[in-house]
Amino acid sequence: MGAFLFMLSVLVLLAGAWPDLGQSKQSAQKCVRCCSPAGSPGAVPAPSNRMSNYPSWVMPRLQPTIDITILKGEKGESGEKGQSGVSGKEGIPGQRGYRGRKGQKGQIGLPGNSCKHVYEAFSVGRKKVLHSSDYFQDVTFDTEFVNLYKHFNMFTGRFSCYVAGIYFFNLNVHTWNFKETYLHLMRNDQEAAILYTQPSDRSIMQSQSLMLDLEEGDEVWVRMFKRERENAIYSEESDIYITFNGHLIKPAED
Repeated sequence: MGAFLFMLSVLVLLAGAWPDLGQSKQSAQKCVRCCSPAGSPGAVPAPSNRMSNYPSWVMPRLQPTIDITILKGEKGESGEKGQSGVSGKEGIPGQRGYRGRKGQKGQIGLPGNSCKHVYEAFSVGRKKVLHSSDYFQDVTFDTEFVNLYKHFNMFTGRFSCYVAGIYFFNLNVHTWNFKETYLHLMRNDQEAAILYTQPSDRSIMQSQSLMLDLEEGDEVWVRMFKRERENAIYSEESDIYITFNGHLIKPAED
């Protein structure tokens, strides 16, 4: 009895929640608009009326899509080249590239100028006096002013020619009182020039100069020559009175 009453109360509640639950099938299928175009509920107009009276409901037009590639024509001729535009601003320098490979060795160039400047020069002196003791006696020197390339031998007192050409030589001595001064300026074993002073009560400076055309290997030196009289040249330890000089004027190859 209690279950029957519970089911009956459920049906009553359902009937109140859905009042149209008991209507016929025909009335349930009828469509009613909630809002008409004027704002009040009414029936839905026919399709023909909707398309004519309401523009928002116009049927969309179908536009066919055309494939342009099918209608593309042939390529036309190239036009004339236009004028060059204004040069743009200079860009930022790029990074330094990789070092390239070493190139091949070039051809041998033309020979250069064969003219070459060569020099020869010496200047020496003697501080000690010298008296002749033999018939011939070599004059040596103990002071070196200039000795280019060491071609003047200070031990033998001889200049050796390494560059053939024309040379200038000069010999200066100081004579001794009441003694004869007799010297030979030698080229190899031959007398080239003589420096001579007779005995006198006064000592004087005596000089001799000359130019010689030397060949490579020639030697130039000074020799004292003794005769019946005593032969001597004067000098001092503190001063130099005896000098011998020479230099190249013109090489033979020029």
